[in-house]
Amino acid sequence: MPRNNVSSADNQQERLRTNVAWWITGFTDGEGCFSVSFIRNTTTKTGKQIFPEFVITQGSKSLEVLEAMQKYFHCGSIILNKRYDNHREHLYRYCVRAIPDLRTRIIPHFKKFPLKTSKKNDFKLFDKVISKIAGKRHLSKKGWGDIEKLAAKMNRKKVRS
Repeated sequence: MPRNNVSSADNQQERLRTNVAWWITGFTDGEGCFSVSFIRNTTTKTGKQIFPEFVITQGSKSLEVLEAMQKYFHCGSIILNKRYDNHREHLYRYCVRAIPDLRTRIIPHFKKFPLKTSKKNDFKLFDKVISKIAGKRHLSKKGWGDIEKLAAKMNRKKVRS
């Protein structure tokens, strides 16, 4: 009985997309970061601005990986960081900062293809922060405080008292 080649090709494409998606999640588990910072901004009422971002940093030898991520997510930018730190090459950062991109591209990806390491907890907190910002809750004093509390729990390697 002959196979339906269109269906088979579609299935193969879907498997390939799924494999790439899981690879991106795994790479993020090892090399990515979900962060929420607060920066001074004198143009705002509070004098501060909430600065959420999804970042993956790599040396120049792995720039192609960051370009592939940018292509996959259809958003974000790749920024050259000329600090070497412990590296012997320039570092590049793939960053997604725009709230609409975080809400419609980054967060849905990691909900569908969940992280496996402790980074999944940072992601859950990050998701809550983005939801609060999208709902304009950061504009109230209470909402701002709630976001600060969530951000304080993120990216902790050890429990602090």
